[in-house]
Amino acid sequence: MTPTGLDAVEAQAAAAGGAGKRAYVRRMFSEIAPRYDLLNHLLSLNIDRRWRRSAIRELAWWEDPAGTYIDLCAGTLDVGAELVRGRGFRGLVLGADFAEPMVREGTGKAPRQVLAPVVADAVELPLPNDAAAGAIVGFGVRNLADLDAGLREVHRVLQPGGRFVILEFSTPRLPMLRAAYRGYLHHVLPAIGGLVSGHQTAYRYLPESVERFPEADALAERMRAAGFVHVRWKPVTFGVAAIHVGEKSTDDRRPTTDDRQGRA
Repeated sequence: MTPTGLDAVEAQAAAAGGAGKRAYVRRMFSEIAPRYDLLNHLLSLNIDRRWRRSAIRELAWWEDPAGTYIDLCAGTLDVGAELVRGRGFRGLVLGADFAEPMVREGTGKAPRQVLAPVVADAVELPLPNDAAAGAIVGFGVRNLADLDAGLREVHRVLQPGGRFVILEFSTPRLPMLRAAYRGYLHHVLPAIGGLVSGHQTAYRYLPESVERFPEADALAERMRAAGFVHVRWKPVTFGVAAIHVGEKSTDDRRPTTDDRQGRA
């Protein structure tokens, strides 16, 4: 089998959630980092910018404008940079991603005192319990090696009442639109993505990972199982993507060390 053929097999296995998914995803995004922003805007016809703004509105950050927020699977920090530009925002966004070349590519989109890049895996965040006012992830949650562990980890670090917003690709439900979308996803997108990025399998992994990711209703159930309440979701652009929102219950506060020792 040729090296390209081996890469394709590895990409398919990663999309299916194989044991090598974490390593493959980190390597793949590290390799395509220089062209990542260009391809996002090109392949979505710039609609991805509007999707990100809609997801950020769902975060309702203005209820705590000085809080600490997490941009998970932050990539090149597009979501975090958009968030800190919000009128009245005076908090801090931690842009966390385990592919260091991606966050390095996004450095400079906003001052570090408001948008701090952090090399960290979303399933093991370097934050204490109840530390974040909110969290958001744009097109990254399907790349987690363990989706349920990632959802539980976000729930852990959120303050009671904090929101978690997921923006992720979906599959349209209307049959004709679904067929057209799958044709684009499996044929047009890999051809353009491979040509522009120079990476022959990264944009074959993407459609496979979208196809294998839980449907919107199933993702909502996984969020509830992780402890989130008031979970809801809505499709955007005819169901090409979806925005999920969940909250950490105001009664859900993890015990601190002092609590466990009986201190006031």
